[in-house]
Parts: sequence; C-alpha cells; structure tokens
Amino acid sequence: MTGSRGGTEVSRFCRQCQQLEAHKDLDWPSGQVLRDDEAQRTLYDALCGGTRPLPPRYQLRVLKELVRIIEEAIEDWDVHGVSDDLMGCLTELMAQPLPDEMVAVQQKSYVTYTLSLLDNLSGPNSRPQITMLESRNLIAAGGTTGLRTWEAALHLGQWLCRETTALNTGDHGESNTTHSITIKDKRILELGAGTGYLAILCAKYLGAAQVIASDGSDDVVATLPDNFYLNGLQDDERLTALDLKWGHALLGTEEAEWNGGRPVDVVLGADITYDKSVIPALVSTVATLFGKFPGVVVIIAATERNRETFEAFLEVCQRRRFVVDEVDDFDVPRRRHQGGPFYSDSVPIRICRISKT
Repeated sequence: MTGSRGGTEVSRFCRQCQQLEAHKDLDWPSGQVLRDDEAQRTLYDALCGGTRPLPPRYQLRVLKELVRIIEEAIEDWDVHGVSDDLMGCLTELMAQPLPDEMVAVQQKSYVTYTLSLLDNLSGPNSRPQITMLESRNLIAAGGTTGLRTWEAALHLGQWLCRETTALNTGDHGESNTTHSITIKDKRILELGAGTGYLAILCAKYLGAAQVIASDGSDDVVATLPDNFYLNGLQDDERLTALDLKWGHALLGTEEAEWNGGRPVDVVLGADITYDKSVIPALVSTVATLFGKFPGVVVIIAATERNRETFEAFLEVCQRRRFVVDEVDDFDVPRRRHQGGPFYSDSVPIRICRISKT
C-alpha cells in the first residue's frame, strides 16, 4: 500500500463503512491511495467479503464513489486499474433489485464498532470490535429507542476502555483518578441497555465478573440475545438480559431474590435521561439500587441535546440528596481524531458519577 499513511487512511475508511457512517461523514482516501492494488484488496475484504455484509444500498453507493475516485486518479492504465473483485461486486449490486428505500430503513443491518482504545491490549492480528444488528434510522412504533446504539453509549464505552487501558498499563495519562473506575472482576448492571453495547463491552473485553443488560422494553430485551450471539457470548453465563422497568420493585423471577441475591458493584446507563417524563422513575430505581447495594457505583452518560432535560435530571437527583459529579477530563474527541467507534462531536456528552450523601 502507498506508505503507512495510505494504509491508515484506508483502514480508517473501512472502519467507518463497517459502522455504516453516513456518506457525508466518511473520510474518503485520496485517489493516489485508492488506486493501489493492496488498498483495493483491503477495501474488497472490508466492504464485500465476510459473512456480515453491508446493506446493499449503502454498499452500492460507497462502491460507486470509490470506483469513480479510483478511475479519476489513474494516469496510466498499464500501471493501475480497478480490481476485478471490486468491479465484480459493484456489477453484481447494480444488476440485482434493491429493496425500496422505505423498506430498507426498517431492516436491521450489521453494524461493527472498532474499539480503538483497546488496540494495545489485543494481538497484532486481531482488532477488538463489537458487531450489532441495528435499525440505524428507525425508532420503533412503541417509542423505544433501543434499536440502535446511541452516541452516549459509544462515548461512555470509550471512557471505560481508557480506564481499563490505564489500569493494565499503569499509564493514567490524563485520567482523573478521582473518578477512575475498573470493570474487571465487578458485577455490572446496565440500565436502558438497548442494543447491549456496554454490556457486551464489559463482558467481552473489560473482564466483568457478571453483566446484566436490562431494559424496560420487552421487545428490546427479546432481541439482546441476538447481539450476544454475534459477539460469541451466547453461552457465556456471566451475561444475561433482563426486563427491568424503572420505578418498579426489584423482584426475583425464578430465584427468590432479585439477581439471586448477588450484589451489583457498578451501574451504567447511557442516553437514558432524554425524556423528562421518565426521569423520576429512573432516579427512583437508582435510589432502590443504593438502598439494596450501599457501595454501588453509578455512572450515567447523557448527550446534551436539550439542556432543560438534563437540568430536570439533576433537579430530581438533588431532591433525592444525590451528589452528581461530572467527569471533566474526557471530552468528545473531534471526529478527525476518532479511530473508532465514530460518533458526532457537535453535541456535548456528559459522563456523571452519582453517589448518595
């Protein structure tokens, strides 16, 4: 491939495509990089190969643009060309009927997130990734937002990855030890788990002893095992999906006590404060968890789309005499500095640690 910089450009672009980033947000490598044979092999493997294909409409649009860029960059067709594999994939897509756009947005697609902050902890030939089945452009008719992974979950996940890397390497860098946290060997409860991104991250990569992915939507809870399976966790007894409705008592199901009487060490929640109407029930559940597990650590991440909504959350916490401390050393990185997962840098995401006075 044309230099290490070219390889980095192509690798980054492939990771963005596998995450189904919007066309306008993709960082397209230059034509001089893309016309290289090795670059095109890498692109083919990422965009056309494998058992978890990109959605056909997305794949077609990306390949058309790639071929256009490559062809425009070719000065001598005896030296460079468009690979037969890429052209074959594009031709096949153009020949087959594609689903109507209204149908396509309702279909679930494979979305793969790369955990760039864990690269140093993985082997040279393995990149830590989480793959989900998501409906990226759809909120269910029932109002649930659990069909896709939202920005706050990705940002909170990156913070947890940074804390894990600091623990394993002893290099705390800019990490604020006041708010530092470790997931390793801890029992984790995720509230409003949605796709289960954080739960899977904790179970697969961060060394949690037990992880409960909970949600108040029966439909969301029913789909969580699919994402567990995609990440090789279908038989992992440490990871379970649970229906937990905020504001309701924590009751046992098959077991006499909730969670079999086992403690919870850390509670995680991301993008769960977006609706003012559910905040009292959410904080009520947090209060119940403090009462049941006095030493529990509660970490909430919130995308500040609406300042008023977040203020409502802080106000309810204050009435409960909870202390909300913001993690102030982990801002959303600029998109150009992100190595995966990729998420918007246009809106602040706040990570808060909640404690009981």
